[in-house]
Amino acid sequence: MAYAEQIAKSLSTYAADSSGVCSALFELGGMVVMHDASGCNSTYSTHDEPRWYDFDSYIFISGLTENEAIMGDDEKLISDVTDAAKQLSPSFIAVTGTPIPMMTGTDFAAVAKEIESRTGLPTFGFDTNGMNTYVSGVEMAYASLAERFTKYMRPREKTKEPSVNILGATPLDFSGEDCYTQIHSMRKMLGENGITVQSVWAMGDTLQNIMNSSSAWANLVVSYGGLKAAKIMQREYGIPYVVGRPIKGLNEAIVAALHKSFKDDENRIAYEKNTHADKKILLIGEGVTSESLACVLGADAVIPTEFDSELLRNGTLARGEESLRNIAQNYDVLIADPLYQPIVQSCTKFIPLPHEGFSGRMFSAQAPDLVTEIPFKI
Repeated sequence: MAYAEQIAKSLSTYAADSSGVCSALFELGGMVVMHDASGCNSTYSTHDEPRWYDFDSYIFISGLTENEAIMGDDEKLISDVTDAAKQLSPSFIAVTGTPIPMMTGTDFAAVAKEIESRTGLPTFGFDTNGMNTYVSGVEMAYASLAERFTKYMRPREKTKEPSVNILGATPLDFSGEDCYTQIHSMRKMLGENGITVQSVWAMGDTLQNIMNSSSAWANLVVSYGGLKAAKIMQREYGIPYVVGRPIKGLNEAIVAALHKSFKDDENRIAYEKNTHADKKILLIGEGVTSESLACVLGADAVIPTEFDSELLRNGTLARGEESLRNIAQNYDVLIADPLYQPIVQSCTKFIPLPHEGFSGRMFSAQAPDLVTEIPFKI
């Protein structure tokens, strides 16, 4: 996947991949350790995690010192994590990387293997480095859960009634004054159409429910971070997946695609592909959300986070600020997080659509419930 230059002069940056791992695993009873001196954990807790003050979760920082970084003292990290795990008895352990261990070449797979041998707990080592967006971290976390915990799932035995797993749900993409509002709305919308939600990866749900995901009839991928896990579950259990974010105006298409996949076990993209915008409207944001909303609005999308070209409608992959600025000037209306306003030309109408993965909690109270409403007119 090729991106334009990754330089930002007046824009913010997306939450880092390490924050994506933490957000994906936050509610599942595991112990997540950021391997860093300090700073990455405070950025995550103060900007990227709305559940921080209301939900107990084992998120730690390793307190990496300069001497440990230079001398490569992985034993201290391993011992500290092992001791903490024996006291806390988490369901699993995850160790994530940051820029410093990237530069020193920490072998997270080896660290995880050693911790698991000492604790007997499932342990993941995520080679995150702070250079990629949260989408990459969410993808790593859910894919690892699917790979590791599928062996604990009972042989596939479908539920009696049609059911789905919702894959890719984190507050970084589904924010609001109450970050669970859109998850509740998705459950309600699917339920009203005769579809039960077996599990949500991973908001308002449990690790045990996730371990029973193989009984669902299909997976609904609501952000790109859930796609790799969906592919793993298809490989292991033959569970088909549908890609699309529930949004007013697209909900019927999503339900129709799910029912078709229930019958023929084929994968589907709920939003129309290869269509051109009939209005000069551009969206910027996470891929599945932007393409789904663009389909409803008759708009184009530019995706500055990790995404696959196979999922593009008529979108563009672009990460650098200048590339985004050049693309945006060709449109009459730009819909994006409020922090994108600096790239808007004077002749372009700007419509704010808060995205917690980009601006943190600054505008989350104004984030709409797109499942039930599109609160702006064009």
